[in-house]
Order: sequence, then structure tokens, then C-alpha cells
Amino acid sequence: MSDHVYKVVELVGSSTDGVEPAIENALDKAGDSIRQMRWFEVQETRGHIEDGAVAHYQVVLKVGFTLDD
Repeated sequence: MSDHVYKVVELVGSSTDGVEPAIENALDKAGDSIRQMRWFEVQETRGHIEDGAVAHYQVVLKVGFTLDD
């Protein structure tokens, strides 16, 4: 097993459909410019309320990816 060095970035994903789609939206978009993503950690979950109901979900993620050799 080789040693790895990871860089960690913070992302905020959002969705009107729920927490999991918010996570997936963040990771999908980040995948356009970040290679070798390996893990994520949910740091914070919050939402927006309209007329007494959840209208929008936001999830703050830390995402780790390996650096190129």
C-alpha cells in the first residue's frame, strides 16, 4: 500500500429535493475540476423555509482528494 497525501476543500451543495441530492450535486460539480476525490465528510446541514415548509437544503462538505505524484 502506498502512502497518500490528501488535499481537503470545502463545498456547499444545495437541492430542493433533499440532503442526499445536495451532496450529489456538490460532488458532481466538483468532479468537473477536481480529480481523484476519495472521501467526503458532512460538516453542516441547513435549509431554507418558505411558508412553513422546507424549500431548499444546503449541505457543507469537506472533500478529500489525492494529490498527483
